[in-house]
Amino acid sequence: MSATNLNDKLVRMANQIALFFRSYPEDEAVSGIHKHIVAFWTPKMRRDLEGYDDEAGERLDPLVHKALREEPTTESPVRPATRNPQLAGEGASDAG
Repeated sequence: MSATNLNDKLVRMANQIALFFRSYPEDEAVSGIHKHIVAFWTPKMRRDLEGYDDEAGERLDPLVHKALREEPTTESPVRPATRNPQLAGEGASDAG
């Protein structure tokens, strides 16, 4: 896969994350996107997306641009047990 195709795939994936968080207030959405990418993407994936940020331009959701450039100022709307795989089972389930 060429670097362009790989970067386009990362943009598509990041935009899908942004779509999930779009219904939250902007600061929570940015935090959720940032924390999801940090928790679940490899360092190489993060570096590649950050390096492609400017070139992607309008193809990359504005919330993703903010999540890549700013440190979150609020908590993610996603509960801690579901955003950190190390905490799986720590209150993340409604199953009794």
